[in-house]
Amino acid sequence: MTAQTWSRYIIIALTTIVVGVIVYYFSTIISYVVSAWVLSLVGQPIYKWFITRRIGRLRPGPSAASVLTLLTFFLFFGALVAIFIPSILKQASNLASVDYKSIATALEEPYHNVGLWLGEYGIQLPENTLEELVKKGLAGWFDPSKLGTIVASVIGAIGSIIVNVASVVFITFFFLQERKLFINFILALVPEKHEAPARETIKDTIALLTRYFSGLIIQLLIFWFLLWLGLFMFGIKNALLIALFGALMNVIPYIGPIIGAAFGIFITISSNLGVDFYHVLGPMLIKVFVVFQVVQILDSNFIQPYIFSKSVLAHPLEIFIMILIGAQVGGIWGIVLAIPAYTIIRVIAKEFLNQFKIVRQLTGRMEEEGF
Repeated sequence: MTAQTWSRYIIIALTTIVVGVIVYYFSTIISYVVSAWVLSLVGQPIYKWFITRRIGRLRPGPSAASVLTLLTFFLFFGALVAIFIPSILKQASNLASVDYKSIATALEEPYHNVGLWLGEYGIQLPENTLEELVKKGLAGWFDPSKLGTIVASVIGAIGSIIVNVASVVFITFFFLQERKLFINFILALVPEKHEAPARETIKDTIALLTRYFSGLIIQLLIFWFLLWLGLFMFGIKNALLIALFGALMNVIPYIGPIIGAAFGIFITISSNLGVDFYHVLGPMLIKVFVVFQVVQILDSNFIQPYIFSKSVLAHPLEIFIMILIGAQVGGIWGIVLAIPAYTIIRVIAKEFLNQFKIVRQLTGRMEEEGF
């Protein structure tokens, strides 16, 4: 390699280190900016719809369209809260006032059979009565005496939440109003001789991330519909609520559906307290579990790989490996951010490290699609 090539690599390495240090020390502010940028990307279709419409004789300008887009976000999240909170509080109230003796009676026979089966392998169940176990397992989560502590914790967090939300909303407004504001901010940090390739990189990144978020919304809608349809056909109560929560949790690959299924089982149990276990509750729980498993298999093996590979132009195996790496590095947040982060890395590598064979191989589909 020539001295010029080595110098280029050294500059890239030093730049990466400096950026890493800045991100570490200003992670909160950067998270606000990145969150606002993502929201502006998701809100672009809504913004474009408002700015091309007339309200009476008036056509909304950029500021008005930005405000209306943010109001749409608030209405959406407000609707989610209105759907979930009352239903969850109702189920919690049911469990807090439940007749544990009747539940224990309904579960006595299956509990006894499980005890006999485990006894064959030398495993002994707890000596507590079944009623005590049920009460301890359920009432512990909905003990009225804990309500004060929960309320105090929520009130304590409200101030921080308001600051975070207000900061993100404020920045999102300007990103929506001035589409090139974020791009110009990034380009201001780039030397002039690298401005052209940096601009192309940002342009491709925005295009691919927009495709990714559009694909994600389509995937979640398909997941929600299939889940709701399966639960509805089996006559499960609160099918819409369970399916909606399951779809939202599906944003977290692989782990999300497990959380969604656990929520579905919880809602099913709390909505059918005191019924016969063998003839009513047991079959319902099996149906909920089967529906989640079938939809998850369809989503993981067909829907998700197809949509994500089409949206971010990467092989499904690449996506799977990146999700595993994200889980190793950052846990649940790492899983959620793995695909967007990998998309950005691929675009940067394509523009600045295209002389390497591995980079050309990983970005080949992007080249074919004109990115």
